[in-house]
Amino acid sequence: MTEITIGILASFGAIFVLLAAVGLIRMPDTYLRISVTTKAATLGIGLLLVAAAVFFKDLSITTKVLAIILFILLTAPVSAHLIGRASYFSGVKLWKDSVLDDLEGKYDKSSHKLKSDIEEAPEKKTNQSGED
Repeated sequence: MTEITIGILASFGAIFVLLAAVGLIRMPDTYLRISVTTKAATLGIGLLLVAAAVFFKDLSITTKVLAIILFILLTAPVSAHLIGRASYFSGVKLWKDSVLDDLEGKYDKSSHKLKSDIEEAPEKKTNQSGED
């Protein structure tokens, strides 16, 4: 039974890593490539590491595997975000069929300042008398 579990975990892990590699080739722009590789590779590597922990059945290896998985889960999204942010600010264009650019008009290249929606929104005036 253990061999079947290891085989299933390792197979799914390898499939997700393969999908990340295919996504790296097939996605049309940097931002979609970052998204695909971060999600699929993180899941794939996590499944492969769990398969290794099940294979060795040792507490010290299982602890190291869990620490590595936690580290990957914490660092992969942050690094992907920073790579995407640096790409956007350095002028890497979105895919031509992209529907929405949330940062359009909010980044000033000369001062390197990024405006938020809160800074641009007009302050709401409250009616103190309770009348509508």
